[in-house]
Amino acid sequence: MTTRELLAPARWCTTAGRAQPLGASHVPGGVNFALHASGASAVRLVLMAATDGAPVAELPFPESGRFGTLFTVTVHGLDPGRFHYGYRVEYTSGGLSPVLLDPYATELAGAGEWGERPRYRCAVPADDFDWGEDRPPGIPQDELIVYETHVRGYTRHASSAVTSPGTYAGLREKIPYLRGLGVNCVELLPLFEFDETDNTYVSPTTGEPLRNFWGYNSVGFFAPKAGYAADTGPGGPARELKGLVKALHAAGIAVILDVVYNHTAEGDHRGPTLSLRGLDESAYYLLDDQGRPVNLTATGNTVNCNHPVTRALILDSLRHWATEYRVDGFRFDMAAVLTRGSDGLTLSAPPLVEAIARDPALAHCVLVAEATDAAGAYQVGSFPAYGRWSEWNMRYRDAIRRFLLGRPGSAGEFATRLVGSPDLYPGRGATPSVNYITCHDGLTLADWTSYDRRHNEANGEDGRDGIPDEESWNCGHEGPTDDPPVLLLRARQARNALLLLLASQGVPMLLAGDEFGRTQHGNNNAYGQDSPLGWVDWDRRASHAGLLDFTRRAIALRKAHPVLRRTAHPDGDSRPAAPCPPVSWHGEEPWQPDWSSGSTLLAAMLCEERDDGPADCVYLAVNSGGSGRTVRLPEPPPDLRWHVFADTGSPAHQNGHEVGEEPVCSRTHWQLAAHASLLLVAGPAGRGAGP
Repeated sequence: MTTRELLAPARWCTTAGRAQPLGASHVPGGVNFALHASGASAVRLVLMAATDGAPVAELPFPESGRFGTLFTVTVHGLDPGRFHYGYRVEYTSGGLSPVLLDPYATELAGAGEWGERPRYRCAVPADDFDWGEDRPPGIPQDELIVYETHVRGYTRHASSAVTSPGTYAGLREKIPYLRGLGVNCVELLPLFEFDETDNTYVSPTTGEPLRNFWGYNSVGFFAPKAGYAADTGPGGPARELKGLVKALHAAGIAVILDVVYNHTAEGDHRGPTLSLRGLDESAYYLLDDQGRPVNLTATGNTVNCNHPVTRALILDSLRHWATEYRVDGFRFDMAAVLTRGSDGLTLSAPPLVEAIARDPALAHCVLVAEATDAAGAYQVGSFPAYGRWSEWNMRYRDAIRRFLLGRPGSAGEFATRLVGSPDLYPGRGATPSVNYITCHDGLTLADWTSYDRRHNEANGEDGRDGIPDEESWNCGHEGPTDDPPVLLLRARQARNALLLLLASQGVPMLLAGDEFGRTQHGNNNAYGQDSPLGWVDWDRRASHAGLLDFTRRAIALRKAHPVLRRTAHPDGDSRPAAPCPPVSWHGEEPWQPDWSSGSTLLAAMLCEERDDGPADCVYLAVNSGGSGRTVRLPEPPPDLRWHVFADTGSPAHQNGHEVGEEPVCSRTHWQLAAHASLLLVAGPAGRGAGP
């Protein structure tokens, strides 16, 4: 086909289009296209064959369809099932862009199978999904129990025993497991379309290219990752993902997406021009005085989030996922970038952060900020909240780890985290604090008990990547071992961490697989490990059945006791006629806590009056030291007896008990083993024999 034939519009009927919505949309008799392109003298619509991406025509946007920097065209009679598209920009400064992706494209075709280098092009999917009677679970934030997982990694391992491993459909098959575990919210690692082949490192053992497994490198903000779909036909990824969300909702499980708006796959000045760079680079990215990308994300570029054009793009993307996919919330990667102005400096009142908080279409969504970035911004406790935002509480993560390792000064620090971090969120209550021990970024829980240092050689970066020090302890041996005392101590530490997490005020988040000892063999930066190292090995459910039972029971305990999930920070002030204050602190003797720097004993009684029955009360004691301790138990509220939920240092109680079946405690003193935790619940006497 000649250039003249390619550009000839004779066989196509085009007219000026509509300026809203941006992107491609169905209109009576055709398809409307609208985009923003600053610095463009003209724009062409590039049509390609849907079968193989071969160019078919380039149609100029009519001058009558231009409104400021918006270019519009309606192509009449266009069958979107037969054609894909892109844009080509003619610049006022001269020159012609490559074919660009539509920033608003809701489907990106040409990605191929997982691991194949993509040849992206935009598609216009049919909106034919039947949501039926779907309703969001509407779980109050104080009742959320979040489970962070990776769509592909969760079921890619052969042991997952699903029909379509590594896909949205595969994850859907695991819903009965999630319900049985008791979690009621999944947080999915990035599923915006990304190129998994853009990792530049290779395996040092095989020489094979490593993948960008985690997907923190967005290509499009509106399109689901096609490589996560078992249904690879037109519109298949969208239907499959929507089906997953619908099925999770039906099971009473909310869906939070981990979203990446702080940078894109276009990278720095050496990276590809895929979309935003070719349309309006200075609006979409922070640039230095030489016009080069400013790198505040350690990925090559930084999105200019608070520019009005970019702000609108991000808001439209969030609305798309909240309304078209009906997700229940978002976790924002490196959210501190969302607070930076066009000069790169932090804004005290960032327009984007406020707009997200105030947007009507997002009013039902949970908003969680990772309140840092790669340039040193640390906003944990100070991220602009506007009454809506929560935060990944990294100080909780650090405090629980330090305390369980018996670090100096750690008991008092963790006591503050246990009651919801009132120092970080004064006047806001406990729910802004999303508490966690582990997440995708770092050691798994099993590895936190098994390694003193990172082991990242498989990443091809000479083991220098990842967090250098994670406040971990190998319990006496680095890595795998058959030594019974070491294994016993590791099992105890894992249970301690999970028990404290699920007994803390705030929103708990678990990392998928931690409940049955998932390991990455000490790799704390498995972003490139699309291999058994980065996948969940379901066979470990059998070898770690006790830990799995413990986790399930601890989740059930949290659900059964409102005192563990209060919205307000509990204080130590006594209320009239109340048997005990909302929180009281203890030591080896009741009401005598040890707040010294060297303290390794923390004990707390949490109590909440109820109108419909006796007080809801639990007692928690943790010995993080290397020697046993004896504690005298405080008196429970009147007419109640202590019952033993768990003692992680006791063979009889190390896996916890079912809610309502906890044996009565007949002792006045309790022997706490080294590195052990005790949790008692107050209830009527007579539910079981005393230990």
